[in-house]
Amino acid sequence: QVQLVESGGRLVQAGGSLRLSCAASGRTLTSYAMGWFRQAPGKEREFVGGIGSGGIPVYADSVKGRFTISRDYGKNTAYLQMNNLKPEDTAVYYCAADRSGQATAKAQEYDYWGQGTQVTASS
Repeated sequence: QVQLVESGGRLVQAGGSLRLSCAASGRTLTSYAMGWFRQAPGKEREFVGGIGSGGIPVYADSVKGRFTISRDYGKNTAYLQMNNLKPEDTAVYYCAADRSGQATAKAQEYDYWGQGTQVTASS
């Protein structure tokens, strides 16, 4: 059974930076796509970005130029580097794994999910 564990979320001032990690266990996810989603209070879960099995990242327009997704195949871990954080980035951030290997914005395509980590950007 695959387990995903996010870490790195915390309170940060607007304009600051954070790096989230998503550590996978139970299976090597080299052939999986890794996605990042977020959910703010009262809002639906939204796609932040993802990285395919080949290492090519894709991003939502709202974070393009500020967020960077990467992965370390040897550590079975994905990362979300967030710069110039804004109050509207405040949410619980989730990572997910998709066995198809193609990063997609469709949450229903992902097979495994982490428990989430809270990111709060204060103004």
